[in-house]
Amino acid sequence: MQNNNSNKVMLKIKIVNNSKHQLPAYETPLSAGMDLRANIEKPIRLKPLGRTLIKTGLYIELPEGYEAQIRPRSGLAFKHGISVLNSPGTIDADYRGEIGIILVNLSSEEFVIKDGERICQMIISKHETVKWEEVEILEQTERGAGGFGHTGK
Repeated sequence: MQNNNSNKVMLKIKIVNNSKHQLPAYETPLSAGMDLRANIEKPIRLKPLGRTLIKTGLYIELPEGYEAQIRPRSGLAFKHGISVLNSPGTIDADYRGEIGIILVNLSSEEFVIKDGERICQMIISKHETVKWEEVEILEQTERGAGGFGHTGK
């Protein structure tokens, strides 16, 4: 990791860009996610409730203990009903294949995906690896086993 003048910690990640487009980048200085672009030969028509795999031409080498999360872009979701089907998708540190994005059209209208279109966001996140400690009983809490909707008063 490297520290620049703005006190931001910068993590260096190796990337191979076999696309026709620029590297993923933060659109604003405080953005958490970087937009990924479609790297396709011709436009793809995504019918209502249809899904498709969109290639990006990008390959990354994440350090151990990190993942890349793939999330929908809010503008595409709100304006066109386009989302990432397995949201958030996870790219593991040992994956070396091309990044592909599963898009779904949740609207009632066909949507056309064009080459170079920003189709999703990628967030690099640190994660923990756990070792299970099997026990017979768990410590009790005020909430207990209350599930969906049980935390509101």
